[in-house]
Amino acid sequence: MPRTRTVTPGDLRAWAVARSLFPPTSLPRALARLGFVQADPIRAPARAQDLILRHRVKAYRDGDLERKYARLGIEEDALVNYGFVTRELQALMHPRTFRRKMRIERSHPELVAPILDFVRAKGPTHPRDLDAQHGGRSVTNYWGGSSSAATHMLDTLHYRGHLRIVRRESGIRIYEVATHHPADDAGLSPRERVGRLLARVVDLYAPLPAASMRQLAMMLRYGAPGLETLLRDKNTERRAVADGFVATIALDGREWFVPVGERIGGSPPELVRLLAPFDPVVWDRRRFELFWNWRYRFEAYTPEAKRTLGYYALPLLHGDAIIGWANVRVADERVHAQLGFIGKRPTDATFRCALDDELERLRAFLGASRVARLSFLR
Repeated sequence: MPRTRTVTPGDLRAWAVARSLFPPTSLPRALARLGFVQADPIRAPARAQDLILRHRVKAYRDGDLERKYARLGIEEDALVNYGFVTRELQALMHPRTFRRKMRIERSHPELVAPILDFVRAKGPTHPRDLDAQHGGRSVTNYWGGSSSAATHMLDTLHYRGHLRIVRRESGIRIYEVATHHPADDAGLSPRERVGRLLARVVDLYAPLPAASMRQLAMMLRYGAPGLETLLRDKNTERRAVADGFVATIALDGREWFVPVGERIGGSPPELVRLLAPFDPVVWDRRRFELFWNWRYRFEAYTPEAKRTLGYYALPLLHGDAIIGWANVRVADERVHAQLGFIGKRPTDATFRCALDDELERLRAFLGASRVARLSFLR
């Protein structure tokens, strides 16, 4: 009788990297497979969504997602963070219901109906289009500054599902009335909606340690506030397992959540890749430390004097091993990269060739003319 092979921590790590960094495909297929791509406005050297997609889409170029967004059938929306979601996934979160009105709705209720009517009549609407009729009113934003009340109301109506982002102009959201949401007659119970949402986030971030799974369930309240009661329930993940939406495995005394029916196996090619801070491979910092025994932190909002890795450090992956990080910028049409290493810097020719290949891919992605001489942190 053949012996059953025992899964090791190394197998789990290799599988996690290989399944997330799947062979590059078309942009629509990559988006369908991921379901959600987290967005971030910082460009260092590019936005997070573009840095995430460049590894997973053939010949991807910086800004392709924004340029092609209108014909991709995806939406800007919230899941566990803000980003880009498939409409199938978005439908599980809508309609969004709340226990109480949001702050802007309480402070400026008179803006709700007129702004909806304005966008409905005008069509695609830039926030400044509202200034003549609704300008002059301001609110305190989340950072303590002052922002247009009309702009805040546009954001709120978008979050509620009344508006959608049709495109961006110079990074500014252009809104139109949302007509793509299906009627709430799919027959899905709240429990089934939660199960399907958990299945999608597990598929995106698997394998997930149990503590991270609980954290993700709580974070899903951002995208699906109407399901908050179930998502808060500490037994929600168990029900998702019992209902067949997700599965679990035990390894070295730790429970991991995994997709149903997916075989653990495979390993990534011996490529060097510079990953975004919000890449699915990196996103769960708890799992990251379990896999690589190294504490990576995103330091863009850390005072410069207290940074240890740099403003926008990109974890450096070689095969299935995180061996360091890089800070990358473009100046004079050249890609400048400063690298740091967790241990001793690799000096073998195989690694250097793989690193050169990754920097060349990065150069093409960024549209730079060449790669400058590397520098290294000591």
